[in-house]
Amino acid sequence: MTDEYDFIVIGAGPVGENVAQYATEHSGLTAVLVERELLGGECSYYACMPSKALLRPIEIASDTKHLDGVTDAGVDLDGLLKRRDYWVSNYDDSGQVKWAEGAGLGVVRGAGRLTGERTVRVGDRTLSARRAVVVATGSMPVVPPEYVDVAAWGSRDATGVQEVPERLVIVGGGVVACEAATWMNALGSRVTMLVRGDRLLANQESFASEVVLAALQDAGVDVRLGAEVTGCARPDARDTGLGRVHGGVVTVTLGDDTLEADEILLAVGRRPRLAELGLDELGLGTDPAKWPDWLVAVGDASGEAPLTHWGKYRARVIGERLAGGPAKEPDDVPVPQVVFTDPQVAQVGPLTSALPDAEVVRVPFNAAGGSALLRDDVTGWAQLAVDRSTRTVQAATFVGPQAGELLHAATIAIVGRVPVATLRHAVPSYPTASELWLRLLEELPREMREVAG
Repeated sequence: MTDEYDFIVIGAGPVGENVAQYATEHSGLTAVLVERELLGGECSYYACMPSKALLRPIEIASDTKHLDGVTDAGVDLDGLLKRRDYWVSNYDDSGQVKWAEGAGLGVVRGAGRLTGERTVRVGDRTLSARRAVVVATGSMPVVPPEYVDVAAWGSRDATGVQEVPERLVIVGGGVVACEAATWMNALGSRVTMLVRGDRLLANQESFASEVVLAALQDAGVDVRLGAEVTGCARPDARDTGLGRVHGGVVTVTLGDDTLEADEILLAVGRRPRLAELGLDELGLGTDPAKWPDWLVAVGDASGEAPLTHWGKYRARVIGERLAGGPAKEPDDVPVPQVVFTDPQVAQVGPLTSALPDAEVVRVPFNAAGGSALLRDDVTGWAQLAVDRSTRTVQAATFVGPQAGELLHAATIAIVGRVPVATLRHAVPSYPTASELWLRLLEELPREMREVAG
């Protein structure tokens, strides 16, 4: 017996939920969510939500150490982990199931596998899609060969930490590595970061990398750039459960040197989770651009920016398109991102190295009264890249306390193609950090602040 729907969505994380919702809510069409783990996906239980639940109290405690007139606050480990558990609903997805069913979406538990055109097998059930199958299976961590046998922590263990290792080695220098180093150091681990490249956060502006590096080092994190791991060994490596130390002491070999730790966290990248879908058996391959029209990838599975908010945006657009709605969207929609280190890094648009025709201006993050008031020793920068011909914003980067709250204004300016001459009349409140916009616009050449033509 085959169950028929208009759409089958394999993967019920926030991206899968959004595409199903937008494809059905005003169209009268039907959709079913197929999920092998927890509805709500990686973001809700193992990534965005738990990491920010851990980082926000740590940020507040750090603020008190940078402000006169307030007693320094500390981190309460038990309280912090309870807060984390609350925000991940104690790894119970019944609330997500209730939402899906309330939205009129079907829910099928199990691993979905394509068995034919518009046909998916889940256990002993066969599902058929009248219109399309959507792949929203997310991504999985990359585990290089030298770490296969050591039961290393992944990002799930870091956000789901139950036992704080006394010594923690983090391999990687990207967003996950830097954020995890921030909270694990605050929880009491002696953290060593092994970074293959010559800087942290290679996908951000170099000045942002420098500020984050200095902040981590000031906090006591041992950051080793240009580190080449040649081997890794661990006795009694085993899966002891989420966020628990996975066996004996880890020995990491770095050329002629060795480094010992109680746990090792791999944060060296992720790849789309496509291997278990049966694509090869159908002769489809793993490049979504070459799939037939009835099969659509969205979110991390598509190979686009692996960010929850970007995946949800694409899910909304694709969901409406699948329902027969308007397919038009603005050209070159920028991808915003916030790195929740201390200080935060907020960036939207291309790196300035890719913008040869841009006028780039930068001011210290404490250049405005409101941003200077956030801490007594504010560090960081604000930067704007403006196209010289159109006089519109192309990119922005903010590095400083609560920098993420400044980012959406830049995203709106870019998407709306708002000329600098108009932005000058968007008056920032005093004293707020948004006055940094005024400082940046004042740094531009006078002719760029005038109406073009």
